[in-house]
Amino acid sequence: MGIFSRKNDTVDTATLPVDPALAALTGDYTIDPAHSSIGFTVRHAMVTNVRGTFGEHEGTLKLDGSNPGASTASIDVKIASVDTGIGDRDGHLRSGDFFDAEQFPLMTFRSTEAAQLGGDKYRVTGDLTIKDVTKALSIDLEFNGKATDPYGNERVGFEGSAEILRSDWGLTWNAALETGGVVVSDKVKLNFDISAIKNAA
Repeated sequence: MGIFSRKNDTVDTATLPVDPALAALTGDYTIDPAHSSIGFTVRHAMVTNVRGTFGEHEGTLKLDGSNPGASTASIDVKIASVDTGIGDRDGHLRSGDFFDAEQFPLMTFRSTEAAQLGGDKYRVTGDLTIKDVTKALSIDLEFNGKATDPYGNERVGFEGSAEILRSDWGLTWNAALETGGVVVSDKVKLNFDISAIKNAA
């Protein structure tokens, strides 16, 4: 099951065969924040990229391997945990110029639909809420596999990314450069590396 995707391809999921190995994944999972990463990349000063992560997040997956379209995902991200490696920049991102973490402490995603694209590729669409704005977001993810860790936990992994315009969610702060252009690009790439543990029956 993928967690996010873009709505730009039409896929006839009814013609895709169900992998018996995926059917065995059916169940409820809890995202392991210690082995997962939710981050972003944004162009700075028109010439380089700044990368950041959100160190505190939690979420759940409900996987239906036999019917991927019935799978769901829910993720909560603590905005104050943003980390770009520079304290002053992180403080600016938490301020009212950007996320306003004091008034809007969480960024959330709630899935509304899911689909298998073929092979290990999946797509889930849902509602992404940043500050007081909620808009649909779709991200394609790749299933990285399943494993039993040394502690006996059944794990699954996914990775993917998507591009958004931050202005769509009201994140409009910017400053002009003397040479032309702006300090922070509107386009932001979101990155997801998810490891989730199957809940005990």
